[in-house]
Amino acid sequence: MPKKKTGARKKAERLKLRQKDIRTSEKSIIDFPANSIFECTECKRRQKNRAFCYFCNAMNKIPMCAQCGKNKCISRGGDCVVKHTGTHATGLQMVGAICDHCEAFVCHCANCLKVHGCVCPLIDAVCVECERDSWGHGGRIFKCSFCDCFICEDDQMEHQASCQKLESENMKCVSCNRLGQYSCLRCKVCFCFEHVKKKGHKYGKSDQMPCPKCGYMTKETTDLLMSTRNYDYGRKNHELDYENAYNDDYDSEEDADYAYTSGEDDADDYSYSDNSD
Repeated sequence: MPKKKTGARKKAERLKLRQKDIRTSEKSIIDFPANSIFECTECKRRQKNRAFCYFCNAMNKIPMCAQCGKNKCISRGGDCVVKHTGTHATGLQMVGAICDHCEAFVCHCANCLKVHGCVCPLIDAVCVECERDSWGHGGRIFKCSFCDCFICEDDQMEHQASCQKLESENMKCVSCNRLGQYSCLRCKVCFCFEHVKKKGHKYGKSDQMPCPKCGYMTKETTDLLMSTRNYDYGRKNHELDYENAYNDDYDSEEDADYAYTSGEDDADDYSYSDNSD
């Protein structure tokens, strides 16, 4: 018969599972220290955490580590590259490097110096709208909630407002003429139930359908607020302009006929008045 678990053992197992969930869970990009908010002490402008101010190029006097997020290194940690026994390192004393991807300080902890260069969340963070990286603008980096692409702080609202728009003029499948049941928010195209599946691959009832082009998970069109492409110019608007012009010409002809008939009536009235006199 197995031994009964004590309260301390149950608590340790729960803590172990909790720590495992924290390590394996995906963190949002706005929660990383490399993408946190920083206010310059010289120009008082808020921007992304960086070593030097984007606007006035002043050095950050209160650096934050881009990996662990700490502002002060205590002497109890044993993996510091620069030993400072008995004292706490603050300011530039705790700085070990500057990241080439996020332009933020990295502390002199050996673990942060080894890991951050490979796991920096802003390695490939290029805005899908303006194609700028973190060095090209001073704001933070976000991810679109629909297409999961990187967007800068300047184009965040504009991109999310126009993200659910198809590149075609209708919501039909790109491979046939049937109505598209699944939509890819990255390719901005629709697929029917047959053409969204890959040949030779078996899907379960609850499995999500990946896009045949890019592999991004598609969503049902009925669950989204999808709209089609429209322009302020083109053949459709030319047809509308032609119809409006035709209606204007027709209205002008009717006005001219009315003016002509009204002029004749006035002339008859005038001649009748002369004869009566």
